[in-house]
Amino acid sequence: MDSLLLPVVDEDGAPFWEYAARGELRVQACAAPDCDRLRFPPRPCCPHCRSFESEWRAMSGRGRIWSYVVPHPPLLPAYAAQAPYNAVVVELADAPRIRLVGNVVSGPDAPLNSVDPGRLRIGAPVKAVFAPVSPELTVVRWQLER
Repeated sequence: MDSLLLPVVDEDGAPFWEYAARGELRVQACAAPDCDRLRFPPRPCCPHCRSFESEWRAMSGRGRIWSYVVPHPPLLPAYAAQAPYNAVVVELADAPRIRLVGNVVSGPDAPLNSVDPGRLRIGAPVKAVFAPVSPELTVVRWQLER
């Protein structure tokens, strides 16, 4: 996995990755009493009310495939051994305006090519699984729900 692309953890998103390392999917929310809106990606200021108050809300970890692609051929050499793999956009069940990017895999430790691309469908239900990809980073991946 060393040669695959990994997310860059910044100050605003650091809590997201800390929760992921604990197996929790959380999304940043505005903590202003009159706003209370979820936002992703994380940022210091609410785009709706301009408040700098925020908190991290637990999500169920369930969602639906909003979009996906199976790259042919893989665009980066490090991914060639993983082909055919998928990249998905998942819309969260408890926050339909929040969409996360990831991969559908057969389990947390499974390779990126562990799910037959023919099983993927727009709208298919998925659940979050957490995959440690380095000692410092755990990423959110997705598993098809039965």
